[in-house]
Amino acid sequence: MSTVEPGTPCWADLATPDLAGAKRFYPQLFGWTGRVSPEPEAGGYTVFLKDGRTVAGAGPPATPGQVPIWSTYVATDDADLVATRVESAGGQVVVTPFDVFDQGRMAVLADPAGAVFSIWQPMAMPGAELFNVPGAMCWNELVTPDPERAKEFYALVFGWQAEEQPMGPITYTGWRCGARVVAGMMPPLEELPADLPAYWSVYFAVEDADATAARAAELGGTILVPPSDSPAGRTAALRDPYGALFSITALP
Repeated sequence: MSTVEPGTPCWADLATPDLAGAKRFYPQLFGWTGRVSPEPEAGGYTVFLKDGRTVAGAGPPATPGQVPIWSTYVATDDADLVATRVESAGGQVVVTPFDVFDQGRMAVLADPAGAVFSIWQPMAMPGAELFNVPGAMCWNELVTPDPERAKEFYALVFGWQAEEQPMGPITYTGWRCGARVVAGMMPPLEELPADLPAYWSVYFAVEDADATAARAAELGGTILVPPSDSPAGRTAALRDPYGALFSITALP
């Protein structure tokens, strides 16, 4: 991919207090290589590549005490306008729009239920260059206790349209942006912890979900939800050794 359409998840990055540890864990898990930003102000921000193409990033926490977290970035052609829409729709601007050197313009935002996400207005860097193949991001999913409010919010912010489909005991929602379903939403399967009122989950494609989950555990991670089959493929939820949640899917 050389460009990502506005309203589509285009990037994911990890904020972690142990950047050195993350730069060991994820390359061993996904076969990534790392490219460290030369800018001193970037704090060692590292872009991960798979087969020479950008797939994700990692950097130090934005604020002291921030929990380790993988963030979903949604592409936009006007970061300032989206930030204004977020406030008007009842969300919160956590970090106001700012330029990331010559790479792009971003902001950190939160929906009314507290799920944090980011937006990316590309300049020199369009976002990820590889999707939906092993070692690359393949899905982004909102887990929220208030799906009805989320439908209103994301329609106002990104123009997303909710498409519901039953999935066992729950109703799963696909977010349609134009011709494509670009992300998903589901209610929590169990009570969410107090410090995680709602959240966006990042999924990475893998060849073998069982083998990757086992490898993550060998490397010091935790298997939160063991691999199981779903319509999207065989999926597992993991936590890295430093506490950040992420998911994996072996695409069918």
